[in-house]
Amino acid sequence: MKTVECQGRTVRQINEAIRRLVEDGEPEILVRHPGARHNLAVAVVRDVAITIDGPAGYYAGGMSDGIRLRVRGSAGWGVAECLMSGEVVVEGNAGNGAAASIRGGTVVIRGDAAARAGIAMKGGLLVIGGRAGYMTGFMMQRGTIIICGDAGEALADSMYEGVVFVGGRIAELGNDAVVSDASPGELREIQATLARYGLPGPKAFRKVVSGRKLWNYDKKELDVWKAAF
Repeated sequence: MKTVECQGRTVRQINEAIRRLVEDGEPEILVRHPGARHNLAVAVVRDVAITIDGPAGYYAGGMSDGIRLRVRGSAGWGVAECLMSGEVVVEGNAGNGAAASIRGGTVVIRGDAAARAGIAMKGGLLVIGGRAGYMTGFMMQRGTIIICGDAGEALADSMYEGVVFVGGRIAELGNDAVVSDASPGELREIQATLARYGLPGPKAFRKVVSGRKLWNYDKKELDVWKAAF
């Protein structure tokens, strides 16, 4: 495993060092003393295991394709934003917009995730081991979110497709979100996912999907749209 030392370097210099190792075919990279710097390990488009040995700032691992990133600490806003494929695991908590607009891959937040986690997801899987903030799954278009703890207000607001599973309490459903119990098959898949990442979770989950009333505008349903906006 090769090591990239962050102390005394700018973010550009750190990412250039990471990119050189990736281009040389190094399979594992350790990034030491990150100091919660922003934009670490972004736009990595190869299958490589990168470990950030401490807290990361905004957008860690963002716009990547194939990366296997582990953050040994918490991460700031937008961790793994626009991930195409691969895996990002945050061992602590995550700030706003975790896994925003991802198209594939898996993002695991072992702790809590702040507001708008999984906003505009277009595929992939987001697993939150703790609680999720308000507007999680906002305008989600595809993919799956698993929340082991409680979910905040406006859950899955205005989502088009996709599914959100919640193991804890739901403070408030968002516009056009409907809730039901997860099926036995879905529960087995959830438990298998949690076991794969060593996450404890409840045995029961509720399932939240789109009610599909906002898919197409109909002036006869003006009251529905007024409520949404």
